[in-house]
Amino acid sequence: MERDTLIYRIAFASQRSLSLAAATELLARTGSEQRYFTLPPEELRHITGTSNRLWDAGHRAKLLDEARREIDFIESHSVKCIYFTDPDYPQRLLNCEDAPLMLYGLGDCDLNAQAMMAVVGTRHATNYGNDVTARIISDIAAQAMTPPAIVSGLALGVDIAAHRTALKAGLPTVAVLAHGLNTIYPAVHRSDAVEIINNGGMLLTDYRSIDTIHRGNFLARNRIVAGMSDCLLVTESALKGGALVTAHLAAGYDREVLAVPGRVGDLYSEGCNRLIFNHAARLVTSAGDIINAMRWPERPEEGEQGSLFEELTVEESTVMDTIREQGEASFGTLLQKLHVPAARLTGLLVDMEFKGYIRAIPGGKYRISV
Repeated sequence: MERDTLIYRIAFASQRSLSLAAATELLARTGSEQRYFTLPPEELRHITGTSNRLWDAGHRAKLLDEARREIDFIESHSVKCIYFTDPDYPQRLLNCEDAPLMLYGLGDCDLNAQAMMAVVGTRHATNYGNDVTARIISDIAAQAMTPPAIVSGLALGVDIAAHRTALKAGLPTVAVLAHGLNTIYPAVHRSDAVEIINNGGMLLTDYRSIDTIHRGNFLARNRIVAGMSDCLLVTESALKGGALVTAHLAAGYDREVLAVPGRVGDLYSEGCNRLIFNHAARLVTSAGDIINAMRWPERPEEGEQGSLFEELTVEESTVMDTIREQGEASFGTLLQKLHVPAARLTGLLVDMEFKGYIRAIPGGKYRISV
């Protein structure tokens, strides 16, 4: 990407009040990020039909100046800039209206992996919380045919236990930060951050290096943790805290929320127990509970047949072959290949998804699950 184009995108994305829908509409009306920053205020007011401080020429010039300073940091540290129109932007996040327009990353991780699971909990994790977090993630790595990437926030307690277990189990892990990539908080996790980057994971944030760290950032980043995952697991939490905020966000994004129960009276199990009591989370006690809830295909046990697809029907085989050839396939493409009524194909796809052969992804497309 050209440097000037990236500068305009960084500046445009720094307008944090713009939702994905508003940003898309604004770009459709102005034509491009560059034109948005070069149009006079009165023309922007005419195009949009609104008066907004964002249209002020001085305000936009300040954003461009900040973007020019930020790109020096980006280039000198090999930071990946992932814009909301880029194909490698987390597609799950596009379904969240408050998703950021730009993400900044260090590392090399597929943010659109076939399965992604967020794991969160208290910063004051007990031995029970750390142990159950490690056991569930380790068992999922061993039991799931395609284990999920693990998403968390690099915080003390449950977060860092999740990242460390993922690394030990050979799973990619994404640490979503509440600040720019010029620092690591808490500092004691610097070595963990380096290990994440060096082992197929990523440090990810929607904050620039020049942005000031505020307390509210840590709650705001939770929308990314929840939104880019298929499900969210709370392993240990008090009645109040960031983990429960993240669980609420995940439910709002229509993600599966899961919680590990704890002993009655334990301070840092009260939040999980309350989620389960209120039917705000599914009770889980093992990796198998999560695998079943998410319909993730399991690894065949020793002695079982290795292939999951030995008894496919002709139609199912055509669907699998079409998706395999293209990596993913839309409903329309499959309809052309099978030459069956749309209602018949809909039923077939639902059945195959239930069996764990395929999974639906954003954009009305399908991928093979294993």
